[in-house]
Parts: sequence; structure tokens; C-alpha cells
Amino acid sequence: MTATAPAAVVPQKSVISWALWDWAGSAFNSVVTTFVFTVYLTSTKAFGGTTFVSAQLGWVLAIAGVLVAILAPVTGQRSDASGRRKFWLAVNTYLLVAITAAMFFVEAKPDFLWLGLFLLAAGTIVFEFASVNYNAMLTSVSTPATVGKVSAFGWSMGYFGGIVLLLIVYFGLISPAPANDNGLSVRISMLIAALWLGVFALPVLFFVPEYRAPAAVAREKVSFIGSYIRLGHDIARLWRTSRHTVYFLIASAVFRDGLTGVFTFGGVLAAGTFGFSSGQVIIFAIAANVTAGVSTVLVGRLDDRVGPKPVIVAALIGLVVSGLAVFLLHDAGQTAFWVFGLALCLFVGPAQSASRSFLARVIPAGREGEVFGLYATTGKAATFLAPAAFAVFVTVGGAQYWGILGLVLVLAVGLVVLLPVKSRQKQLD
Repeated sequence: MTATAPAAVVPQKSVISWALWDWAGSAFNSVVTTFVFTVYLTSTKAFGGTTFVSAQLGWVLAIAGVLVAILAPVTGQRSDASGRRKFWLAVNTYLLVAITAAMFFVEAKPDFLWLGLFLLAAGTIVFEFASVNYNAMLTSVSTPATVGKVSAFGWSMGYFGGIVLLLIVYFGLISPAPANDNGLSVRISMLIAALWLGVFALPVLFFVPEYRAPAAVAREKVSFIGSYIRLGHDIARLWRTSRHTVYFLIASAVFRDGLTGVFTFGGVLAAGTFGFSSGQVIIFAIAANVTAGVSTVLVGRLDDRVGPKPVIVAALIGLVVSGLAVFLLHDAGQTAFWVFGLALCLFVGPAQSASRSFLARVIPAGREGEVFGLYATTGKAATFLAPAAFAVFVTVGGAQYWGILGLVLVLAVGLVVLLPVKSRQKQLD
């Protein structure tokens, strides 16, 4: 079986093995970028003032996004052409394992701030490279009738994996951590996260078939610069043959970055603005992942019935309203964040999953790598938007909670660009 011609019934082993990479990736998404390591950097006061460190975090992640935008399109395209998609998934995954483990050396001292930010940026870049290859495998483990459900299953596995790992970290290290431990509890958590990622990433490498481009669409390898020339030709051809797909790629690039920003800065805001302790952040994280995971599974079935665009539009509206509520009610304290923060989580997963399935439905056999490569290209081209918007609003507003408006703005722009996109369109020629 190849990625371009999935069987009528995909073996459950392949589906579960594929989804386990999302389970593995929860180590980076939940423990590193959202609820533990970034919170450690911004809320302990050991690295500097909350507002200053939060702004630096935003700028560093914005720079990482720019680098991803420049490099990911070519790396994804070249892995498709070489037929070594799993190989590069493995390379980037285990680079991420090494980077996550290296976070153990970030002690709770001002001199270690830039080491922490550098490792976080490097990990973000490598994680995005790995995700390019992982997302392109969706058509290998689903059929046209199940793509929405399988996509949602993968996203939900990420959330549920995050729950289990956060429980381990919380009860094993964070909750009983002594004061002034030089960040040792968090640093050991990074070693656990690295081990988790390394172990649960193995099944996809063993049990999901490697992608092989059919002879009809196979292309010769080109130089690194030639890859960009080819990319330009691909975009021009897509513009001529399926313009609304281009519109969707642009819209999804914007709102997907906003979705990422919600989770990336959620823990930072909980601690810095709403006064959550490290333990309370973990508890909120567990509740957030339960909410996001369950809603993603349930809405995945709705995706296959009514189509992905209504799901995305409804989710984005819910996100904008909930985000504004968090900003306007920030003085109401932790109760407001619990209510409307969980409301945000209710909509994040379905929007992410439906975005991936939307594109999968319009890709004909033999062009998955090309179009998912463009999906990655446009998405990575916008990965600086949410961090930059967060940093700008924090800097201008003079307080961390102003960053919420930056995230809401990115989501709202993505929604506006999405609305004219036709949800029913001919498959690409």
C-alpha cells in the first residue's frame, strides 16, 4: 500500500501507529511549549521580569517561525521526491528528543535565559519539520470516507497523551517540588518528556508504509535553490487550476498560527496574568487537554457528515468570542480564565483537525505530497504572526494580558479570509 492509493480498509495497526506520533508529540506541545518549560521561563522571576521575558519569548518564537517558513517548504518537498518521508520524520523527531533533553541544563538563573530561549526556538523549528512529514502521511492511513475521523483521532491522541504525561510530571515532580530547587523539578520533567517522545514515536516508523511517489507524478531531484523554483511553479499551477484551494491555504496559514498561539501562550498567561502556581497550571493543562481531546473526537465525526468548513468557521467564531472574554475579564481572576480558557480549548482541536481534513478531501491520488507541502509552506510562512502579535501587544500595552488581543486578532483575520472560500470545489487536476 502506498500513500497515493490507500486500501478500502486501512489496517487499524497503521492508524494507531500513525496517531501515536501525536501522542508522542504531546511531550513537546504540552510539557515544553505550553504548560511547563515556557511557564518556567516566564513566571519564576529567576530569569527576569514577567513582561520582559514574555516579550522575548514572543520575539524568539517569531524568529523561529520565519526560519521555518524559509526552510520547511524545501525540506518537505525534497523528502517527498526522495521517497524518504519516514527517514526525515525519524531524523527530526530524534533531534527534538536531544533538544528537549538538553533543556535539563537550563538552571533558574538569569544567565540561562537565552540558552532556554534558544533551545525552545530550535525545538520549535525541528518539530515543525517533523510535522510536515507526519501530516502528509494522513492519506496513507485513511480513506475519503474516514479522513475527518482519522485526522481528529490523531489530534485527540495528542491531547490525551498530554494529559497522561502532565499527570506524571505533576504528581511525580511539580506538586511536591521544594522551594528554591534551582528549577530541578522542571528540568527533570524535560528528561521525562524527551524519553516519552523517543519511545512513542517508534510505532509510526515501524508500522506505517513508506511513501513512494507513483511513476506518473514522480519528479527528478533538484538542487536546494531549484527546489524554490519548483515551488514557485507549483504555486502558479495551483492558482490556475484551483484558486479557492490557494485561498484556503492562505486563510488556514493565518488561523492555524492563531490556534497554535492559544496553546503556546495559554500557560504563560495563566501564570503571569492570572496568578496560577506551577501546580495550578498543570491542573488547568490537564482539564484543557481533556476538553480539547473530547471535543475533537466528537466533532471529527461531524466533519465527515457536514464537511470541514462549517466546523472551522464555528470554531473560529467561538475562539474569537472566548478570547475577547478572557481579555475583558482579566481582572475577574482565575475563575474567568478557567471558564473562558476552557472554552478556547473546546474549539482549538476541531479547528485544527478539520483544517487538515479540508485539504485532504480535494487532493487527487498522486499529489498528496505536493499539496500538503504547500499546506506546510503557507502554514510555516505565517508561524511568526501569533508570537509577533503577542509580543507587539504586550510591548505596547505594557502588560502581559494585552497579548491576548494579538492572538484574537490573528484568529479573526484568518476567519475573515476563510469565509469566501468555497467548501465544495473540484479536485485538483
